[in-house]
Amino acid sequence: MSLDNYYDVAIIGAGPAGLYAAYYAGFRDLRTIVFDGLPQVGGQISTMYPEKLIHDVAGFASIRGADLVDGLLSQSQRQPYDLHLSENAIDLTEVEGGAYDLKTDRGVEYRVKSVVIAAGLGKCDPRSLPELDGVQSSNVVHFVPDLSILDGAEVVIAGGGDSAVDWALAAQSRARSVTVVHRRNRFRAHEQSVNEMYESGVRVVAPGHVKAYRKDSGKEYLTIAGGKTIEDVPFTKFIMALGFRSDLGSMTDWGLNIDGFRIPVKPDMETCLPRVFAIGDVSEYPGKVRLISVGFSEAAIAVNHAAAAMNPDQSVLPGHSTNEV
Repeated sequence: MSLDNYYDVAIIGAGPAGLYAAYYAGFRDLRTIVFDGLPQVGGQISTMYPEKLIHDVAGFASIRGADLVDGLLSQSQRQPYDLHLSENAIDLTEVEGGAYDLKTDRGVEYRVKSVVIAAGLGKCDPRSLPELDGVQSSNVVHFVPDLSILDGAEVVIAGGGDSAVDWALAAQSRARSVTVVHRRNRFRAHEQSVNEMYESGVRVVAPGHVKAYRKDSGKEYLTIAGGKTIEDVPFTKFIMALGFRSDLGSMTDWGLNIDGFRIPVKPDMETCLPRVFAIGDVSEYPGKVRLISVGFSEAAIAVNHAAAAMNPDQSVLPGHSTNEV
C-alpha cells in the first residue's frame, strides 16, 4: 500500500457534520481523508433543500442551505485534507498495529488509524404515494432544489413533517396557490413553523389524503379527500414530502451493532469498534436530538477523542481556536 494512502482519520460523509469533523481534524493536525458517495458536498442539504432557510444553526437567525454548506466547506479547508466525492466506503477491516484497512467501491484500499462515520441516513430513497404509482410527470417531485420553479405555480404538498411545512412556507410568497395535505390533523413539524403555515394563508387539508391522479386536456389534477369532501384540485407542481427509506449499505456488515439504520455510540461517540466513531443522524444514544447543531458538537467530541486515542500523550481538550494565528 502506498504511503499516500495512510491517514490518521477517515471521515465517511461530507454533510454538515462530516465537514465540521474535517475542520476539527485539521485543527488537531490529523492527516484526513473524506469520502462521500454524492458528487457534491453538503449531503441532504445540497441534494434536497439548498434554497430553504435553516433557522436552528447557532449564530444565524436564518441561513440558506447552500450558503451554510459553502461556509462549512470553506471552514473545513482552512487545513488541507483529501476529499473523494462519488466514492463509497464499502469495507472496513481491523488490522494489526491499531489501524483499519478501508476499501472503497473504486477498488482502492486505505490504511487509517481512526474512522468517523457521518453518513446521515445513508442512501435515501424518497417515499411516494401508491396512488401515483406509474405516473410519469415532471410536475410530480420529491424536493425542490430551485425555488423559482414554484413561481406562479399551483402547488400541492403531501406530508406532515418539517419538509412539507417548510416547502409550504417557501412556496407561499411565490406560488399562485398552496395546498398542504396530511393524513392526520396534527403535524410532526416544529410548532412555530406549523403555526406560521396556518397564519400564512396556505390551505391545509388535515386530516386528508390523495385518492387519485388524473390528466385531462393537458391539465393535471389530484383527487383529494378531506373529511366528507372529495374534490379535484388542479396543480402545476406536486411535492411528495413523505420522508425516505434509508439504507446504510455494506456498513451493516462492519460489526457496528446497527439497529435499523442507527449506530449505537458511547458518550465519546465511539462505536463498539475501537477508534471508530459515529456522529450526526446515523448515531444513536439515550437523549439523542437530531439537529444539525447537535451534529456539530458530536463532530468535535468524536475527533478530539480520536486524536487522544491515537496519541495517548495528547489531551482530549483541543485548546482554543482563538490561539490560532
